[in-house]
Amino acid sequence: MSRYRRPLALRPEPEAAVPATAMVMAAGLGKRMRPLTATRPKPLVEVAGKPLIDHSLERLRAAGVKKAVVNVHYLADALEAHLRNRVEGIEIIVSDERDRLLETGGGLVRALPLIDTDPFLVVNSDNLWIDGPVDSLRLLAAGWDDARMDALLLLVPLAHAHCHKGQGDFHMRPDGALRRRRRGGVAPFVFTGVQMVSKRLLDGVLPEGPFSTNLLWDRAIEEKRLFGAVHQGLWFDIGAPPNIRKAEEILGAA
Repeated sequence: MSRYRRPLALRPEPEAAVPATAMVMAAGLGKRMRPLTATRPKPLVEVAGKPLIDHSLERLRAAGVKKAVVNVHYLADALEAHLRNRVEGIEIIVSDERDRLLETGGGLVRALPLIDTDPFLVVNSDNLWIDGPVDSLRLLAAGWDDARMDALLLLVPLAHAHCHKGQGDFHMRPDGALRRRRRGGVAPFVFTGVQMVSKRLLDGVLPEGPFSTNLLWDRAIEEKRLFGAVHQGLWFDIGAPPNIRKAEEILGAA
């Protein structure tokens, strides 16, 4: 029996164990963040005085994560140097994608041999979240039900998705099960870039090379194994240079 259990509680049980290993997605080209990414990878773009990836690693470390597997591609040497020389308190293992950018799904497949816990956390390094009354990583751990779930996504209400211009990603049933926004419609929840997944999500026949995690989510939806939990703090879509100032203004007023 798994120690990661239901329910999707507003307040995680204190004994809920956060996985010791996380995957940090940091290999993207950062095209929307140009010109800031002309000479540095997007994870090293600073918001509120520190690189984006440092915000993510701090949240992971505070929740008890011991090891982060970080994929690298664009300006990989600069990112590796930063991780080696400026990051402390968490073990860093690099998943090298210099030869070919594999997107989110392909990146998970490449990194899987380096991930030694099941389930494990996955964090996109280009989003910024601030915990509210509940640590969101512990919220995921407390809500995890290994019998029902292949992935548990941290979601934020569309109305509270700062700097985000989309129409939402998911609808959520009372039990936390997710379904996609219909084309042309609006959905009440946005994916934050943070999730807890089982290695089962990567079972079966998968494409060779680059592919999106969306393929894995769609399969999990069909099997009724994709769920969500609601983030209770601040979240920012740091997708373009103007969003940095907006985020810093909100953070300064919080």
